[in-house]
Amino acid sequence: MLKNVIPLLFVTLSLNCFAQNEVKQDSTIIKNIYDTSLLNGKSYAWLDYLSNQIGGRLSGSINAQKAVEWGEKELKELGIDKVWLQPVMVPKWTRGVTEFAFIETEPGITTNVPICALGGSVPTPVGGIKASIIEVQGIEDLRELGTSQIEGKIVFYNRPMQADLIETFRAYGGCVDQRYSGAAEAAKFGAVGVIVRSMNLREDDFPHTGAMSYGDTPDMDKIPAAAISTNGANLLSSMLKLNPKIRFHLNMNCRTWKDVQSYNVIGQITGSEFPNEYMAVGGHLDSWDLGDGSHDDGAGIVQSMEVLRLFKEIGYTPKRSIRVVMFMNEENGLRGGKKYAELAKNKGENHVFALESDAGGFTPRGFSFDCDDANFAQVQSWKPLFEPYLVHYFAKGGSGADIGPLKKEGIVLAGLRPDSQRYFDYHHAQNDTFDAVNRRELELGAATMASLVYLFDKYGVK
Repeated sequence: MLKNVIPLLFVTLSLNCFAQNEVKQDSTIIKNIYDTSLLNGKSYAWLDYLSNQIGGRLSGSINAQKAVEWGEKELKELGIDKVWLQPVMVPKWTRGVTEFAFIETEPGITTNVPICALGGSVPTPVGGIKASIIEVQGIEDLRELGTSQIEGKIVFYNRPMQADLIETFRAYGGCVDQRYSGAAEAAKFGAVGVIVRSMNLREDDFPHTGAMSYGDTPDMDKIPAAAISTNGANLLSSMLKLNPKIRFHLNMNCRTWKDVQSYNVIGQITGSEFPNEYMAVGGHLDSWDLGDGSHDDGAGIVQSMEVLRLFKEIGYTPKRSIRVVMFMNEENGLRGGKKYAELAKNKGENHVFALESDAGGFTPRGFSFDCDDANFAQVQSWKPLFEPYLVHYFAKGGSGADIGPLKKEGIVLAGLRPDSQRYFDYHHAQNDTFDAVNRRELELGAATMASLVYLFDKYGVK
């Protein structure tokens, strides 16, 4: 009996020793990644140029094209194996001259309020529109009010983000329908326009734009749609309570053009052992036009680029082919993400993992994963490797809009989850600018992403 126990004990001790050595090696490499990002990172300098030298990058704009050219140039300078542009047709919408709005309590007595057109909105007639206001808390209220109370008026959607939800993206999801579909629904009841409370947990004077859709509304029935700042919404609501007969003036000059050609920007380090297994890491290169898109999603772009640069800097040779993808047109169409997935499927490319950063450049807290139980169990086993960096959030959930179209059986999709409490202060607004990004937080996020990519590259998917 003892003769059988000794070999078994030897095997067990050998396996434990091997596992400990692997953990030690992983800890060393991850520390090297963090040290390199914090002491010799490039993400912040990249973001400085993208934000301050190029600026807002709305799909189809000149700045979007400049960003494509910049991204291609920077990836080529990294000396990676392959860099290319992937053509994609994108929508083109322009804001026109600055929007203007005021509340009229009686003829000649007005109060200006900050507004901005929602992305994809039709303009107002020349000279604007002026009409009575009806306040609602959501689309469901329209059916109760009916045409008799809505026709000829401007619908004011004033449901705020739910402040007691710690997960702010849940709060955003709970009220974004009024921005996206509010105009289409209000038009059915004869409204002449809509004003939507900005998706913002802070009370300030910045209106937040974002995508909206008319669905199948005929062109002749489309009505203008604008966002109003949270302070403006509070003021308007208070004034309506005092005087329900006040009127609202809205003037917008936006326009939708024919689709134009743009590009996803892609760079690749080809795998040394499994070159036909692809791992993608990315963010979206386009942004809204009010600010310079530093948090949404310049941060995700430069962090994704930094993943490849960090691997080269520390001398790590990936087993699998790792791609950085700068997706175009996430904000108002998702054309880039859909095109990338379409072409990957047509070419028979085997994507095993994809990671997206599109939640701002704040302090990284962890990741959410769209994967099966076996892969999630593997991820949880890596949690102690991240805890020294105060990265502790590992949960099942959504990943990212651009990588979502890649979803299939066997793939792991992941989203970087930074601290989100301040994200919606800047999201889609004029104050989403470079000065709102903290260098250290940005570099920590890049290192956190590179560490997860390293682990999936080393151990593969289950």
